[in-house]
Amino acid sequence: MNLGSTEKGLLKEIAGLEAIPTGAYNVRENGKLAGRNVTANVDIVSKTDKPGIDIYIKSSTRGERVDIPVILTETGLNDLVYNDFYVEDGADVTIVAGCGIHNAGGLKSEHDGIHAFHIGKNAKVLYIEKHYGEGEGTGERILNPTTLIEIDEGGSMTMETAQIRGVDSAIRKTNAVLKANATLVIHEKIMTHGKQYAETDFHVALNGENSGAHVISRSIAKDDSHQKYLSCVDGNAKCSGHTECDAIIMDNGSVTAKPELNANNIDASLIHEAAIGKIAGEQLIKLTSLGLTEKEAEDRIVNGFLK
Repeated sequence: MNLGSTEKGLLKEIAGLEAIPTGAYNVRENGKLAGRNVTANVDIVSKTDKPGIDIYIKSSTRGERVDIPVILTETGLNDLVYNDFYVEDGADVTIVAGCGIHNAGGLKSEHDGIHAFHIGKNAKVLYIEKHYGEGEGTGERILNPTTLIEIDEGGSMTMETAQIRGVDSAIRKTNAVLKANATLVIHEKIMTHGKQYAETDFHVALNGENSGAHVISRSIAKDDSHQKYLSCVDGNAKCSGHTECDAIIMDNGSVTAKPELNANNIDASLIHEAAIGKIAGEQLIKLTSLGLTEKEAEDRIVNGFLK
């Protein structure tokens, strides 16, 4: 890969990469392939009918990492990609995705990623996705990720997503279907500022006996930004589901939370928790009494909340 300092900076922000990975990777830059590597256990193939890739992870995979970052540096680019992950029975893999946009112009730059996970029996997936925007231009930076998840019997997926800075608009959709003894854990972190907008829409169907889902969202809305959190859990068998939405509003920020639980089986156990409010005054008083300014105290509380 021949990447400049801007591109390298984006990769560091979204994937923690400071050098070319040694394992399997696929780097997409401005709608095109910038670099790819495969291993004995992980194969990556370009789609022929639409933009995107198919990632095949063999059952013999143990503890490998697959990097599939996307970076945009062209203003006015609208990038759409379809990625399918086929994780064979018993595999154990970490997948690091995410998108970084550097927009130095006056036109909108947008990336819409549709990721579909087909997770086999007793397979284990850790999926990490971070979204980030920067650039001195006036053009918007828009990211709309869609994640489709199918987990077979005994399989599990942990999904860690973060949107912390520079994204003007984002609609994040996640739809999951779980079979017997399958589990899904989602940790989401979002911070918006200025006039930014972020929407999260989770829908989980617990179809198999003893399946379970645990969804946690932590968000902060600053300035005049707005966030919307929608979650729906369908308990269609003996199962357990828990969703939790905690949000802090600052300045003129606003947050809307709309949880929905559908218990369609007598042995479905579903719980939702939601809390929205400002930073507690006693927290600020305690920290300022220790010598911090009010701004430093706010920053420390915000950073701790999003950990």
